[in-house]
Amino acid sequence: MGIRLTSSALAHVQQCLQQQTQSIGLRIKVKPSGCSGYAYVLDFAEHIDEKDQVFEQEGVKVLVDTESLKVIDGTEVDYVQEGVNRFFRFNNPNVKDECGCGESFNI
Repeated sequence: MGIRLTSSALAHVQQCLQQQTQSIGLRIKVKPSGCSGYAYVLDFAEHIDEKDQVFEQEGVKVLVDTESLKVIDGTEVDYVQEGVNRFFRFNNPNVKDECGCGESFNI
């Protein structure tokens, strides 16, 4: 299944990568956190780690370590604007519950 970026997320990541000259792609991880169990962590990747799975879309690499992939496999990542706020939204089919603030989730 993997990870898929919407056209909006893809355009935003492409724009960011143009400014991050050392970066080769977007790294998505999950970490234990929050009131529901897990939180998403986004960063720019400068190299591919041994445990990374790489998903490529229109030249944009998305890197996910194998442990995180168990939790987020099948996720669609969107980039949305609500009012003056802009943020990534994760449509993860594995999520059973989310906290009220939207910062963490449970599988």
